[in-house]
Amino acid sequence: MRLGVLDVGSNTVHLLIVDAYPGAHPWPAHSEKSMLRLAEQLGPDGALTKAGETSLVEAVGAARESATRLGVDELLAFATSAVRDATNSSEVLTRVREATGVSLRVLPGADEARLTFLAVRRWFGWSAGRLLVLDIGGGSLEIACGIDEEPGLAISLPLGAGRLTRDRLRGDPPTAANIAELRDYTMSHLTKTDFSVVEGWDRAAATSKTFRSLARLAGAAPSGKGLWAPRILTRTALSQVLSFISRIPSDSLAELDGVSPQRSHQLLAGAVVAHATMTHLGVDVVHICPWALREGLILEHMR
Repeated sequence: MRLGVLDVGSNTVHLLIVDAYPGAHPWPAHSEKSMLRLAEQLGPDGALTKAGETSLVEAVGAARESATRLGVDELLAFATSAVRDATNSSEVLTRVREATGVSLRVLPGADEARLTFLAVRRWFGWSAGRLLVLDIGGGSLEIACGIDEEPGLAISLPLGAGRLTRDRLRGDPPTAANIAELRDYTMSHLTKTDFSVVEGWDRAAATSKTFRSLARLAGAAPSGKGLWAPRILTRTALSQVLSFISRIPSDSLAELDGVSPQRSHQLLAGAVVAHATMTHLGVDVVHICPWALREGLILEHMR
């Protein structure tokens, strides 16, 4: 069947269309995205701004038209932390449904972590043993760990790169003191989170654009080498990357290979979260996985 997945994330609205069959690799047939940065369009009251709401309706409507034109049999549409956390979430969802005919399913943070874990498990297979999965989005950080396809731990923390850039960083580049404040804030969330169910792991993996960009800056293979090229990010290399990018403005960072110009201003916050999380959990190296939440939704739907 031709399956469409519409992902309304904290940074982008991404339509992925795949030709999916039970037991088969979900091969992409089409992909398109709109950069909205919804996590940065929440007002002081926590509500999504009118401008953000309008841009979301337009992006979802355009994705719906593409899905129809390309013969999608079923469209799975979901929203993550930016819409989930907005104080006017129900009003936004109603407007999107009335204007476009698309009913967005709001994923709880734990489900986001669980489905991402499923995708990573399928990518690396059973030989990876007990998996630890880290995923830094625009609005939240997801952490999952387990030995099966269903993780024993699946949590979401409000430590997304876009959210923290908006709420915690000042200046471009920020001062060293401001970056230290962000690290302390991140560590405070991690230290009060119960990780007792995590009994070690055989492989730590990471997914998301943030981790891929940081790995590329640390010397991992470029995207041109394809999905199958192995890519890792060590904590030592991440520390060096963090020290480097904390000293340069985002427009200069955007010129570096592997860094998206639309996300360059968020990368520092993402690096702080990545380093703090790896340090707190004692992770020395993560293996970069190209599959994440969208693939997890497809895999769950097909099974």
